[in-house]
Amino acid sequence: MKNTGKFIGFGAVALIAVFAIVFIGVSLTSNSKPVKVTDKNKLEILNKLYSDIDVTKEKTVKGSIDLNPANVASELPSINKFEVPVKNTTNDYVEIFSSTEKSGTGVDGWINKVADDFNQTNVTVDGKQVSVKIRNIASGTATDFIKSKKYIPDGFTPSNELWGEMTKAGGVKTEIISNRMVGNVPGILLKNSKYNEIKKKYGKIDAKTVIKAMANNELTMGYTDPYASSTGLNLLISILHTFDAGNLLGNKAVSGFEKFQNNVPFTALTTLQMRDAAKSGTLDGFVMEYQTFSQAPDLKANYTFTPFGVRHDSPLYALGNISSEKKQILQKFSDFSKQAKYQDLGSKYGFNHESNYKSEYSRVDGATLSSAQALWKEKKDLQKPISAVFVADTSGSMGGAPLNQLKKSLLQSQKYLGRQNSIGLVSYANDVSINLPIGKYTLEQQSKFVGAVERLEASGGTATYDGIIVAIRMLQDQMKKNPNTRPIIFVLTDGETNGGHSLDEVKGLIKAYKMPVYTIGYNANLKDLEKVSSINEAASINADTDDVIYKIKNLFNVQL
Repeated sequence: MKNTGKFIGFGAVALIAVFAIVFIGVSLTSNSKPVKVTDKNKLEILNKLYSDIDVTKEKTVKGSIDLNPANVASELPSINKFEVPVKNTTNDYVEIFSSTEKSGTGVDGWINKVADDFNQTNVTVDGKQVSVKIRNIASGTATDFIKSKKYIPDGFTPSNELWGEMTKAGGVKTEIISNRMVGNVPGILLKNSKYNEIKKKYGKIDAKTVIKAMANNELTMGYTDPYASSTGLNLLISILHTFDAGNLLGNKAVSGFEKFQNNVPFTALTTLQMRDAAKSGTLDGFVMEYQTFSQAPDLKANYTFTPFGVRHDSPLYALGNISSEKKQILQKFSDFSKQAKYQDLGSKYGFNHESNYKSEYSRVDGATLSSAQALWKEKKDLQKPISAVFVADTSGSMGGAPLNQLKKSLLQSQKYLGRQNSIGLVSYANDVSINLPIGKYTLEQQSKFVGAVERLEASGGTATYDGIIVAIRMLQDQMKKNPNTRPIIFVLTDGETNGGHSLDEVKGLIKAYKMPVYTIGYNANLKDLEKVSSINEAASINADTDDVIYKIKNLFNVQL
């Protein structure tokens, strides 16, 4: 037994020694320590990290371009992707699309409370008990469903009247039931110090003053996508109205918009992205609805709210050729919501404030609104065109459906890339391939992009940060040729990194080069990806196979 004990003791010591050697080896070879990057050493560090990567330059092959206009209906996900917080309780009912600030949770759930009570009150039409079904869906997305006729509900209550005008112009019968269900206004939030500075110079603060100060490069402001955001669309029309109230699409209005847009650092995909940029000091101001502003003590303490544009009073519309019975249900629901108890609840949730504010401009027809969106898309990056590199994960885990969906989403979404921009494509697994060098997005480059995407194949590990390093190097070289370009990186992946360089090695480089990195996860754990995107106020999107095309289309539409 003594000899056995000695043998066990020796084995334990040997095992400990082995673990110690492994631990020391890992400690000495680990690349996980943060790398300090400055403007002076960033190129040196970039080149050093790049030299560690096995980079292959693929032969470019042209693919066939689909020149047909984008089909919005085919890009939209199933309507079942959008939550129904209130279900109908009877066979006779109406379905209502509701904007998210009133059909969400907590203080964002005003209409849900009204609808729940309505459904329990035994309301009748023609002797039959009726109810409502509420679907939570952003106003811009709802408008896409309705205009494309992929799904038309019985009723629609967007944030503001602009979307109702657009559904009408889209050929869908749109009849007003109520001009206001619950009151709200959009506003420009300026840091208190910047607000006082602008007020001192101009003598007053209103939307026109702020817009002109922005055009004169006296402040830096961000706003949200006018294709998707009620506040963003409202601001776009306010800008055009400021410079020419009589002709929103005339040369004077367009010239004013270009001056304004030239000083916009970026258009945000979400309000959260704008808030993060404001916290980092990138922005002097941004836009937000009062209802959201009222629920954020940190914003109320540090920003001054200035209303602008048309009011966001949540009008209610009947859509399509619905029956008289359904119109009566919508009318009764609207009347029900106007009871004092529900309007008081709205006030408690942040609605019904700024009641004295009147809309700055009169009704704008849907055709003009659509033309204004197209103008925004065409003109927003003329002063500083974008150079973008797409970084695609082609590791083994992407094999089959994930890679097929990635390829499909890139091929369909590339229709939204502006011709004034330049793009390139990188793919990665264990190593990195440059599938398409950066080039102006001409028809030829578009054809090469399609060909490169179609040839992507999956195998190997996931060296995500190696792919990002190669993209940074490509963009660095591009900025040498054209210092006026604005660099952006888009990373498309399904999982966590398991090879190559680490986040700690790369994050200082991303920050030093000020390159926003937008990350799109395919059913992925996005913790590290969110960290990457937050470095330079970009956004991180978690998408599944059903909605990834629509989400990427929206992202490209905003950024490219």
